[in-house]
Amino acid sequence: MTVPTGGDAPQGRPQRKQVLLRLDPAVYEALARWAGDELRSANAQIEFLLRSALADAGRLPRDTKPIPRRGRPPGTPSP
Repeated sequence: MTVPTGGDAPQGRPQRKQVLLRLDPAVYEALARWAGDELRSANAQIEFLLRSALADAGRLPRDTKPIPRRGRPPGTPSP
């Protein structure tokens, strides 16, 4: 089941889909540890792995945008 996120997406970002995912607790713990090792959230790690699997299988759509960077936008240099 997919549910669109509520409200308007921030300017410049497409609206993301929410998906309910049930995982074995041991699988989730392993995933969370792996994500932490790579400085990602568990959600970002799942998206990274899904995109990688789709690309390896030749099924990643050509119009797929890169994974959005999270956090603060880069600062402008001080004069």
